[in-house]
Amino acid sequence: MDADVLIIGAGPAGSVAARMLKKLGHRVVILEKEQFPRFSIGESLLPQCMEFLEEADLLAAVTAEGFQFKNGAAFSLAGKLTEFDFSEKFSAGWGTTFQVPRARFDQVLANGAEEAGVPIHYRQTIVAAEFGAPGHARLISVDAEGARREWTATMVMDASGFGRVLPRLLDLETPSSLSPRQALFTHIEDCIEAADYDRNKILIGIHPIHRDIWYWLIPFSNGRSSLGVVTPEGFLDERVGGPLEVLREMAFEEPRLAQLLKNSRFDTPANRIGGYSANVKQLYGENFVLLGNAGEFLDPVFSSGVTIALKSASLAVPLVDKQLRGMPVDWNAEYEQVLRRGIEVFRAYVDAWYDGRFQRIIFDERQLSSIKAMISSILAGFAWDEANPMTQRCVNKIDAIADVCPPL
Repeated sequence: MDADVLIIGAGPAGSVAARMLKKLGHRVVILEKEQFPRFSIGESLLPQCMEFLEEADLLAAVTAEGFQFKNGAAFSLAGKLTEFDFSEKFSAGWGTTFQVPRARFDQVLANGAEEAGVPIHYRQTIVAAEFGAPGHARLISVDAEGARREWTATMVMDASGFGRVLPRLLDLETPSSLSPRQALFTHIEDCIEAADYDRNKILIGIHPIHRDIWYWLIPFSNGRSSLGVVTPEGFLDERVGGPLEVLREMAFEEPRLAQLLKNSRFDTPANRIGGYSANVKQLYGENFVLLGNAGEFLDPVFSSGVTIALKSASLAVPLVDKQLRGMPVDWNAEYEQVLRRGIEVFRAYVDAWYDGRFQRIIFDERQLSSIKAMISSILAGFAWDEANPMTQRCVNKIDAIADVCPPL
């Protein structure tokens, strides 16, 4: 066999899982479709991520990069501004993190996997997957020159993100419960001079008329920022102009962004993606497990993608280790149910964001500090903290609080 474990994808989940498994003594190989460094969105990490980076012994390498410090989130709507300081959250654990250009962040994690002795084969597209007898997995890849190669292992971990390799090859995909949306985004030289702007926080702006349209502004440490807008599917088709022109036009419709970005240089082409919310029938199978976005992706509004990816790696690695050592593993109880508990918490808040309940909650100036601390924990990524009342019976709790909040 080529490895004990084949990992599809060298992004955060794949590289962290690979490094952890290698340190446990297993033979690991990563197959990555792209050539690193490569562009990716999802640049605003959550404090919960720091625990997983620390667990993989990668936190020092990430910290050494000098990424933009992040201590919270700010929300803007029609002249109103509210902020959440993650150090004032309910849950124990990290209260700060970083905002990262993903090309460099992902490269640091991939370098960490290689330094641990994990080979990464770039520009390998997986075109077939077979899972036969227990302990036998087979992948077929095609490289950039069109050459095919067979790979065999005991176990496969799919960390392919939006590529969703195994869900597509094994017909595991199911429709998402979330309404289809699309995002338009770029990196800009932000040239922000406003004295009241806090670069230590992601800014989420809400369109003053269309409350289900929102923006992100994620500052980096080099004077640049990630800027994006998320709209219902088809909304952008009604706009005239090229992608970058449309993005700039829409950004200036939000008062806070118009003020901050008045001197910005829109110097990079804009990208557009849609239909990114996805679900699967199951997160594991005979000799494989799905990590992060390869299994399920909700929505970018609370920057939960990398957190879910790293959480899935943290949960899966000890179970893969047990299985490779011949010990029984209950993948449903020990992985799927545990991971989905946090995902469902995020889902409840995403749903409440788009129907307006959560927006009313976060902009309520009368909010109790104790409730705000519990919400801050969710926004910081601690969706698996069952001690936090706001992670339990989420829909009912959100409904009860939203009902007493004034309309926006």
